[in-house]
Formats: sequence, C-alpha cells, structure tokens
Amino acid sequence: MTISAPSAARTEFAQPVLAGLLAAIVGYASTFTLILAALTAAGASPQQAGSGLFSICIAIGILNIAVAWRVRIPVSFAWSTPGAAFLLTVGEPVGGFSAVAGAFVVCAALVILTGLIAPLARAVAAIPAPIANAMLAGMLLTLCLAPLNAVAEMPWQALPIIVVWAVSLRFARRYAVPLAVVTAGLVLASTTDLPSGTFGNAWPALTLVLPTFTLDSTIRIALPLYVVTMASQNLPGIAVMRANGYTVRPAPLFALTGAASIASAFFGGITSNMAAITAPICAGPEAHSDPDKRWPAPVAAGFTYILLGLAAGLAAAFIAAVPPLLIQAVAGLALFSSLASALAGALAIEDVRLPAILTFITTASGITVAGVGAPFWGLVGGICLLLLLRQRTAK
Repeated sequence: MTISAPSAARTEFAQPVLAGLLAAIVGYASTFTLILAALTAAGASPQQAGSGLFSICIAIGILNIAVAWRVRIPVSFAWSTPGAAFLLTVGEPVGGFSAVAGAFVVCAALVILTGLIAPLARAVAAIPAPIANAMLAGMLLTLCLAPLNAVAEMPWQALPIIVVWAVSLRFARRYAVPLAVVTAGLVLASTTDLPSGTFGNAWPALTLVLPTFTLDSTIRIALPLYVVTMASQNLPGIAVMRANGYTVRPAPLFALTGAASIASAFFGGITSNMAAITAPICAGPEAHSDPDKRWPAPVAAGFTYILLGLAAGLAAAFIAAVPPLLIQAVAGLALFSSLASALAGALAIEDVRLPAILTFITTASGITVAGVGAPFWGLVGGICLLLLLRQRTAK
C-alpha cells in the first residue's frame, strides 16, 4: 500500500504540529500553578494574577508564532519557570504588586541591553555554570519541600496527588505533572467548599498594572530575576538550538523577549524568555526527522498557548479559593526534575564544588542583608570563593 503525495504531506505537517501542541500543553500544565502562586505571593489579587498569566500566554504565543514563521527554524519561547520559583520565595515588596511589575520592566530592559551590549552578554555568559546552577537549586529547595509539608498538614489531600505523580513517572513520565495537576483539581473540587460566585467572573481579562520603580524591588527582584532568566533559560535555550544543529543570533532574540516582557509587565506578566525545558520537543527529531521541517512546531505551540491563556481567569479564581500549601505542593512536584538537574550541574566539577555549595546554602537560607535577598548574596559569595581558591591554586 502506498501513501499519496497529499496524504504524505499532511502527515509530515501533522508531526511538528502535534509536537508543538504537546510542548505547549506540557509547559503550561506543568507550571501554570507555579506562575499563579508566585504572582499571588508577590501581592497580586486573583484578577491581577489571572491577568498576568493571560498576558504572558499571549506574549509567548505571539513570539513563538512570529519568530518561527519568520526565520523558519524551530526557535521557541516560554515563561521563566525558575524566575517564578524565585518570585515565590521573595514575598510582597514595599510598594506592592505595582513595584513587582516595575521590577519585571527593569529585568526586561536588562535582557534587551544584554542583546545590544556585547560586553554585558559576555559577563552574563562568564558566570560559571556550577555557580548559576547552585543558585537555582537553592531557590528551588524550599519549593520542593512543599509536597512533604503538605503531606504533614493535609495528608488526605496531598497523598493522592503525590501517588499519581509517582506512578505516572513510571508509566508516562512526560505527563506526570499534568496528571498531578488534574488529580489536584479533582481532590480540591471534592474537598473544598468554594465561596458562591467564585467563578462568576472567571473569564480572562487584561488588568492594567501601572509599574512603580523602587530601589528595593530592583535589587531584591529585578537583578536576581535577570540573572536567573539569563543563566537558567536564555543561555540553555541557545544551547538546545545549537545542539540540534541550528545557528541562531542571540541578540535579536533577547531583544524580542525583552520587548514582549515589558508589554506583558503592564498587565502583571512575568518575564518571557527562550524555552529550555520544552525546547527539545520542538527542535529535536521528535518534531520531524528533517530539521528544515520542524519550524511549524513552535507556531502550533504559540496558538496553543494563546488558547490555554483563555483559562487563566478560571485557574486564578480556583487557586485563590484553595489552600496555598497544596498549590505550592503541586508546583514543587513540577520542579523536582529542575532541582535534580541544577544540583547535578552544580556538583559536576570537583574544583568548583565548595563555591557551589556555598552558593546553594546561602541562597537556600533565605537571608536578607542590607535589603538584598539571598540569591544575590549566594551568587556573590560563590564567585568570590571561587576566585579566592583559583588565586591560591595559581600561587
């Protein structure tokens, strides 16, 4: 039996489209609870949190569609999952959520400058990978403890979610977190008494958040968010593209993600960046055996993100009505693999292990010195110890 040319063409086109659909669904379902929890912890109201998720879905949707369609390579974009994990640990700053939006704008401007100023890009790229991974691991540790804390405080609600997640890892690893999210929804729907009218105004809407710029939010939020986004998302995203045989110019991509981030920040959206975790789905052989035919995958992902964004208001209303610890537990499960990868990267090089451990411990401690949060001091401490040890070795 032979397949006709039109049928074969449809099959070849369907493969990257399905890959893009999968990338968006996995990316959204795995971490949308983290985004909403982070925005809420930073002072956003349920309406502002829903607006933030909706705006970032629109931003990364447009980026995926426009860039992949224009350059005809499967470059893809996502929100900053490590950035959301960091934001969840910061809490509400002085100035409230408007100051957080201002920090998003500052971070986005720094990303744009990284694309325009070569020395700044080289400085970010020069941050040792083990130190950057250790900082990320320190930020993720507290969140990854949330499932255990949830089991201790609400076992009958938390245990079914964790069991489904663990069993899914064995039989359907890629869908483990989405299935845990579904289970959490079923558990909460059956055990939580939602206030009347909770979902009455759940249709997504963009709520304007006028940014305010403070030194506190710039130092505590914008600078660490910038470092995390560049080191844990943009640079690995470039590496994924190169590993799959694609040559990309980072500067225009950084500028585009920065511009999109500034636009979404006015509606509460966190930073956009190049995809790293889901990028191989769109850029690898899973999308198509022919590298030149993989570019429709990010286009399909972009449309899917926009459609998924329509559920942002409903998700925010639901999460606002349920125990925060349980939502953090689901987000923690989504970050287990990221924590494992970060720890492995932090400890991979023996000569850098002690500076990496210092960075990890300092970041995980949650200390604040002179109004500056632990991730910044972890990064500074690790780099200083690394330089000191290297100077001693040179002598």
